[in-house]
Amino acid sequence: MILPIVAVLLGLGVLVWSADKFVDGAVGVARFCGMSTLLIGMVIVGFGTSAPEMVVSALSAMQNAPELALGNAYGSNIANIALILGMTAIVSPVVVVRKALFRDLPILLAVTALSFVLMMNGSVSRMDGFILLAVFVVVMSFSIWNETRRKSGNEMTEEVHLAETEHSEKTSLGKSILWLLLGLALLVASSRALVWGAVEIARALGVSDLLIGLTIVAVGTSLPELASSIAAARKGENDLAFGNIIGSNLFNTLMVVGIAATISPMQSFEHSVLNRDMPVMAVLTVLLLLFGLPVRKKRLDASGHRIGRINRIEGATFLAIYVGYIGFLIAQATGKI
Repeated sequence: MILPIVAVLLGLGVLVWSADKFVDGAVGVARFCGMSTLLIGMVIVGFGTSAPEMVVSALSAMQNAPELALGNAYGSNIANIALILGMTAIVSPVVVVRKALFRDLPILLAVTALSFVLMMNGSVSRMDGFILLAVFVVVMSFSIWNETRRKSGNEMTEEVHLAETEHSEKTSLGKSILWLLLGLALLVASSRALVWGAVEIARALGVSDLLIGLTIVAVGTSLPELASSIAAARKGENDLAFGNIIGSNLFNTLMVVGIAATISPMQSFEHSVLNRDMPVMAVLTVLLLLFGLPVRKKRLDASGHRIGRINRIEGATFLAIYVGYIGFLIAQATGKI
């Protein structure tokens, strides 16, 4: 019992510290590369914090349990928006930049719709997996190409220029890359240690494996996103926090499910994925778009456009939805519904 308690305490401490360093490294790399923190959040941070989901899904597929990848991917997507972004907005309201609202979020909605269409026949074939992976490559290539074009066209906003000047004297590129890689490795390792310790403590206290799986393990693979998003919000890097959520959900929907399906096609899966989990994920994504609209919000960006943001009330709404969703899952699993 002592070792699990030590794992929880040590894991939590390392998680908070590594998230802080990971965000510093990501921002430093973004500045030196002349790329926006939104893109860095989507590509580097989104990919890095989705590493636990990708590992779990690949292992599940190799062990002939690829359907676990669906619950892992879509459950993490729901947690990313409802739990992580909700908590982040409560800590500090999250600013939603224009290109994220009108370009990246619609792409995420389209990807969600594509996944639903591919799964309507009750299976996910190897061809479906290749389609998801191909779409992932196209989406990421488009985002990087668009950023490169923006950079070459000297269209960087005044905010990015000021941020580059501010950070350029604080850290070197080598140090930024070091913190980025070290922070990512410690994020994943500490989240694994924290989940292991929590599961062992829960079992020792007589908590059922079902409740452990629905709560501790489900949230566990999303701990890197939670830690990095809150750390980014505290540092005022709202683009990074928001990009992290969008990028992570894109990775989960396309790459995590795609990898699992190409390794081991899913001949069938529970219908609750289509009639419960995917609708919840889609509704949360639509709410994210609606909450981010700059209607009646007076802040302007450097180009004179209104800036949307997800405030604390909207964050609390997301968090309440997540609590309700988990409560519904538990009630279903225990036969109360």
